[in-house]
Amino acid sequence: MGLFASPQRLWRPGTCAGIDLDPARRRRRLRLAARSIADSGLRCRYAGGIDSPQSSGEFVADDAVADGRDLAQADAAGAETAGGERAAWLSFTGCLIAVFMQMIDGTIVITALPSISADLAASRQAQLLVVSGYALAFACTLLTAARIGELVGRRTMFLASVVAFTVASVWCGMSGSAVELVTARVLQGIAAAGMAAQTIAIATASFPRRRHPQVFAIYGAMAGFAGMLGPILGGALVTADLFGLGWHAIFLINLPLGLIAFALVLRYLRLGRPAQRERLDLGGVALSTVSLFVLLYALTDIQQNGWRPGALALIGVAVGGAAAFCAQQRRKARDGSGALVRFDLFADRRFAIGSVLVTVFFGLFTAFVFAISVTLQDELGFSPWRTGLMMTPFAVGVCAGALLSPILVRRWGVRTLTAGITTYGVWVAIGAGYLYLTDGVVSTALVIGPVFLAGSSVGMFFVPLQPIMLSGLRQRQMDAASGLLPTIEQIGNALGLALLSAVFFRAHTLGGSVTMFAAIAAVAIAMGVLTLALPESAERR
Repeated sequence: MGLFASPQRLWRPGTCAGIDLDPARRRRRLRLAARSIADSGLRCRYAGGIDSPQSSGEFVADDAVADGRDLAQADAAGAETAGGERAAWLSFTGCLIAVFMQMIDGTIVITALPSISADLAASRQAQLLVVSGYALAFACTLLTAARIGELVGRRTMFLASVVAFTVASVWCGMSGSAVELVTARVLQGIAAAGMAAQTIAIATASFPRRRHPQVFAIYGAMAGFAGMLGPILGGALVTADLFGLGWHAIFLINLPLGLIAFALVLRYLRLGRPAQRERLDLGGVALSTVSLFVLLYALTDIQQNGWRPGALALIGVAVGGAAAFCAQQRRKARDGSGALVRFDLFADRRFAIGSVLVTVFFGLFTAFVFAISVTLQDELGFSPWRTGLMMTPFAVGVCAGALLSPILVRRWGVRTLTAGITTYGVWVAIGAGYLYLTDGVVSTALVIGPVFLAGSSVGMFFVPLQPIMLSGLRQRQMDAASGLLPTIEQIGNALGLALLSAVFFRAHTLGGSVTMFAAIAAVAIAMGVLTLALPESAERR
C-alpha cells in the first residue's frame, strides 16, 4: 500500500511498520506529506494543530477543502514545532531587514539631497526625481509584483527582488551623474515593490493565526521606525563622511543588509509551491500601472506647483483608467482567468472599512511628517539634523506603541484603534494650540513627552489595524491583499501630500502650520469615530 491509499484516508504517522516514531520524525513526515499532496494538485489541511491533543499526529487530505485553505496553512501549522517556529522567525527576520531597507530608502535621501546636488550638479527637477522616481516606481508596480509572486512563488520572487534591490542600491552609490542616479533609483523602487508585495503573504503563511498580532506588531514597529529614521540616518552618514564616501554611503549600506536578508530567507523560508500555474494578466498590468503612474504624477505635480488645469486633467485620465481597470478585472474574475485584484476582498466588512482607514491614515501621517519638517525648518529655523533629533522621541514612541498593541488588543479589541487614533488627534491639537499661544517659541524639554506619547498613539492604531482588517480573510485572499494593501498605502501617501500641502502650505507661514496641525487633529478624531464601525476580529468573537 502507498503512503496514501486515497485523498480521504487518514494517515497515522505514529505507527509505521510497527515502529513507534519519535515526535520530531513524526512532524517531519507530516510536513513532507503536506508537500507531497500539494505537488499532486490536492489541497491539504491538518485536522488540528500539531501540538493539539485533538490531532494526535493525524493528517487529513482533502481535494475540495470548503474554506479555501491551502498549502500555506500547512506551512504555518508546521511553524508550531520548535524547529519550524525558529525557522519561521529567522526567515521573518530576513523579511524585516528588507522592510527596513525599502522604508528607509524612501526618506534617507531627503537630508542628503544638498550634497548629491552639489556633487552631481543635479538640477531641481533631477533632485525631485531622485525622491519621486523611487516612490512612483514602488507604488506603480506593487500589484504586478504581488501577482507575479503568486504565480512563481513568494520565496522565489522575494529572493530575486532582494538581489535586484541590493544591486540597484550599489548602482545608486556608484552613480556618477544625475541621470544615472535617477535611473538606478527607479530600478531600486521596482525591486522594493517586489519585496514589499510578498511580505504580508509570507508572514501570514509562515505563522499560525494566533501569532499574527505579534508578527504585525514587530512588522509595524520596524516599518514606522525605519520611515522616521531615514532623514536622521541620512544626515548622520553625510556628516560623518565614512571612508570618504559622503552621500554615497546612504545607498551602499544596503549591500551588507541585502546579503544578510538574502541568506536568512534562502536558508530558512520554506513555502509550498503554487498549486496551479496561471498566466499574468498583461492587460491588467498595463492598465493598473499607467493609471497609478498618471494619478501619482499628477498629485506630485500638485504638491510642487499647486492646482493647475494640466494636473486636474491628468487626474481625470487616471480616474478613467482606473474605471477601465476595474471593469476589466471584474470580467477576469467572472471568467476565472486570474485577475490582478480580487474585489471580493471588499465584501469583508473589516477589510473594506480598514482600507478606508489605511488610505486616510497614510495620507494623514505623511502630511504630519511634512508639516513637522516645514514648520521646524522653514518657520522655526531648525537645521535638518536638529529636526531629525526632535522627531526621534516620536519614532521611539511609535515602536513602543507598536510593541504594546498586541496586549491592548487582547484587552480592548478594536477599541484599541479608537483609543490610539483619537489620542493622537488630541496630542496634535494640543501641539497646534501650543504653537499658536507661544508664537512658535518651542521648549525642547517641554515637548519631548507629548511627542513621545503622540508617537505611541500612532503605534497603537496602525499596527493592530492590519491584522484586524485581515482577520476575516482566507489564506488565498491574504495572498491577494499582500500587494493591494501596500498600494492603498502609497495612494494615501500621495493624496495626503498633494491635498494638504497644496491647501495649507503654499505660503509657508506659521499660521498655515497651525491650521495644518488643526486639520490633521480633526481628521484623526473623525477616524476614531469611523473605527467604531469595525467588527471585532475573528479571533476575539
